[in-house]
Amino acid sequence: MRVEVLDVKGKPAGNVTLPNELFGVNINKQLMASAVRVYLANQRQGTVSTKTRGEVRGSTRKIYRQKGTGKARHGGIRAPLFVKGGIAFGPKPRDFSLTLTKKMREAALFSALSSKLEDNAIKILSGLEKIQPKTKEMALVLKNIGVVPEKKVLLVIPERLDNVWKSARNIQGIRVAEARQLNTYDVLHNNAIVFVQPSIEVLKKSLR
Repeated sequence: MRVEVLDVKGKPAGNVTLPNELFGVNINKQLMASAVRVYLANQRQGTVSTKTRGEVRGSTRKIYRQKGTGKARHGGIRAPLFVKGGIAFGPKPRDFSLTLTKKMREAALFSALSSKLEDNAIKILSGLEKIQPKTKEMALVLKNIGVVPEKKVLLVIPERLDNVWKSARNIQGIRVAEARQLNTYDVLHNNAIVFVQPSIEVLKKSLR
């Protein structure tokens, strides 16, 4: 599929053929949902923890005798019933990580890219590698190509380009990612995907 390439001034700079195996597959919504679920689960640290009555600091001495006081029977003062007592059935550290096969991850990414292309949410940009590391210049480029950063934009670059990172990092709503690190969640989470032209080939090679 051929897509128009824009330069940093927003003017046509030719056409590029997007590989059908990446941008022209049948969209599998269930697989994309699974990939997003796995990605978000793997972002969880799982380090939340509370102390039980056995871990809380304090005496375990019985606070008063069992019978004859007229009061309810109690054991230690660090029981969950008391202020500063332990937590009953509270959260403990756990591993939330899930797995998805490489083939399924790639298929989900291809579905996401194909979906965005169908929605005309993908733009190809040339010449961004030479941009000065200034927020003002990046904002002007996005305006020239008709992209509104406030609506979430994913800028895909072929490799780490410090000038691009520095010029984009202070613009709200824009995220910069290297092509080889692209994932289904990032593609679906953003409203527009802007590929710096060489990143298409890098993405294709990384998924072989």
